[in-house]
Amino acid sequence: MRCSRWWAAVFEGLGEARNAAEEALEELRTRDAAAKLFAADGSLWADDDAAAAEEIGGWIGWLPVVEEMRAAAPELVAWGREHGVPSGRYERVVLCGMGGSSLAPLVFAESFGLPIHVLDTTDPETVQAVPVDGSLFVISSKSGSTIEPSVMHEYFWEQTGQDGSRFVAVTDPGSKLGRTAREQGFLRVFENRADIGGRYSALSYFGLVPAVLAGLDIVPLLDGAAATVRASAPDAYPENPGLELGAVMGGLARSGRDKLTVVVSPTLASLGLWLEQLIAESTGKHGTGVVPLADEPLGQPVVYGADRLFVHVRVDSSHDDAVGRLEAAGQPVLTIPVAGPDALGAEMVRWELATAYAGALLGINPFDQPNVQAAKDLAVASLEAFEREGRLEESDPGDVAEAFAQAVPGRSYVAIQAFVPPTAANEALLQDVRRTIRDGLGVATSMGFGPRYLHSTGQLHKGGPPTGVFLQALSDSELDVPIPGRPFGFRTLIDAQSRGDAGALRAQGLPVARVPLSRLAEAVSTALQGATTTPRGD
Repeated sequence: MRCSRWWAAVFEGLGEARNAAEEALEELRTRDAAAKLFAADGSLWADDDAAAAEEIGGWIGWLPVVEEMRAAAPELVAWGREHGVPSGRYERVVLCGMGGSSLAPLVFAESFGLPIHVLDTTDPETVQAVPVDGSLFVISSKSGSTIEPSVMHEYFWEQTGQDGSRFVAVTDPGSKLGRTAREQGFLRVFENRADIGGRYSALSYFGLVPAVLAGLDIVPLLDGAAATVRASAPDAYPENPGLELGAVMGGLARSGRDKLTVVVSPTLASLGLWLEQLIAESTGKHGTGVVPLADEPLGQPVVYGADRLFVHVRVDSSHDDAVGRLEAAGQPVLTIPVAGPDALGAEMVRWELATAYAGALLGINPFDQPNVQAAKDLAVASLEAFEREGRLEESDPGDVAEAFAQAVPGRSYVAIQAFVPPTAANEALLQDVRRTIRDGLGVATSMGFGPRYLHSTGQLHKGGPPTGVFLQALSDSELDVPIPGRPFGFRTLIDAQSRGDAGALRAQGLPVARVPLSRLAEAVSTALQGATTTPRGD
């Protein structure tokens, strides 16, 4: 089989799983996948439904936007320097958004060391702690009506004395946010291409506006992205990094290795969070999908089952020894060498293409999210009940031991959904619990802060493989922060969101347990002591 230098260099690392990837790559080529994607031909994902194919073809704007942003970059960078942090008027950019509106700015902030404070939670302690003085606020929402950025906008609008010059909006044309921003005299309103889904919007205004306001020169980022688009075009055969990665993802998922465990060098660690959303929300539907796992603590080979594929995004040698042990033990490992932060644009395009191709192999539409609305509707119902009765309805806490009893080693995954402040201390505690669960039950694990994960892995949880076990960690705090113009505060909102998702998961027949964070470690330990699964240990 003809393949690129990248494929040939890493192919042996797949071990016995190479056949599944090889067959998938041949299938994609036989189906003219690259030609169809670059022509925005939706029949790649819906070859038996002309109407669906036409609708899907209208969501490929993330490919041409790379060159559009590359052409606009000099003006955009100059504008950012004039009005953002480099001007000296501000100390930081506060980005208020969720999912596709927040994760790319988070990656850029942490990878380049930019002064961007990403607020993608409704936790009242976290909202209250955001510094207002010296901040320029970016309200980012594709629909313009997403609840989290809407209430953040309302809160900080009052905190700043209703000073529109301290706000920038990024949204789609014709949105409510765009209209309100103009009425309130925002510094600028950026309207993105409407044919780009949120999780594919990293290299559009949604990802780039906060970056330039924080002082980043985005030209190298976009040069790399454009080079990868060219290298992945149909006439670039056999050099096609996006197609090849997609074949590995989709081919191995079809063979049972659907837990894509991303190991990223510390320099680009937050890239894993962006990949989680891209892959989970794109592929996790109709009972199938790739289950991405970011930031799972690395363990000894014995703790991993035959449902894993490891992808090592390698900037340096930090994880070489641990990854080498996994490969030696027979786990399929794919290593992608990355030069550093300036290569992020190229990698984002590679993974966007790969995810779209994996969707074709899995027989799903990678550009919709059919199961996201259910949790939102239940959260809204809880808030309406609060308005009527002055309190939220009681929610069944479930039982951790009963939930764990449904976990099958080498097949299931346990997702920790943490509706707590996203602090370093809380993350360390949750990662320890995550490690304990993985080693005790022999299953894959994920961890996400709520409500962030609702806009990331939430689609997969409810629509993907029905193998998830869900553990909600709840805040012990009773602090509330009022939301101007709303009959509820941030505490009530985040509580309603956690209850809404628990209800949506249970409606799918999935096990859910809800535990206060202060009792989480003890509850997990007690449940594992009674589990019938043989512990594997570190």
